[in-house]
Amino acid sequence: MVPLIDAKLLEMIKTPETRDKGYRVLIETYQKRVYGLVRKMVIIHEDADDVVQNTFIKAFKNIHKFNHKSSLFTWIYRIAVNESLNFLEKKKRWTFFSMEDHHEVMESYLDKSPLVDGDEIQRKLHKAIIRLPEKQRLVFNLRYFEELPYEEISKMTQTSVGGLKASYHHAVKKLEEILKEE
Repeated sequence: MVPLIDAKLLEMIKTPETRDKGYRVLIETYQKRVYGLVRKMVIIHEDADDVVQNTFIKAFKNIHKFNHKSSLFTWIYRIAVNESLNFLEKKKRWTFFSMEDHHEVMESYLDKSPLVDGDEIQRKLHKAIIRLPEKQRLVFNLRYFEELPYEEISKMTQTSVGGLKASYHHAVKKLEEILKEE
């Protein structure tokens, strides 16, 4: 299915007779990509499902605030980014163990989960990515896995292109160090 253009999709959502269909199309259009981003941030499938659901609920509640300064995709991704970071921050406060323990829990999940694809090299990369600070992990995932241009990431994260390039560079250097240690 070819994604509908933003204007047509927004018109469907604004029209009472087509609102429900508009929301369904919105989810069908963006859910897989949003899930992919969120999953790379929170790692655990069930957590990712919760964050994605919260992302779309927030998008539905605030669709009237969409200002057309970016694409609908970018706007929804921005919500997903914020929801992921908020979730991780809350998870840190909820748990009574250190970040190192949290990293070990996520690494263990990567080892055991049938939902995590890839060979041993990919698992090592994902384990190394978990050890990055959240914002560096986000920038790395958006640039490396999603292959988004810095300009689009800048709109999503409200960070300068120069700042994003620096974050990506630092993330790559940290990943190289982590992978050399193993």
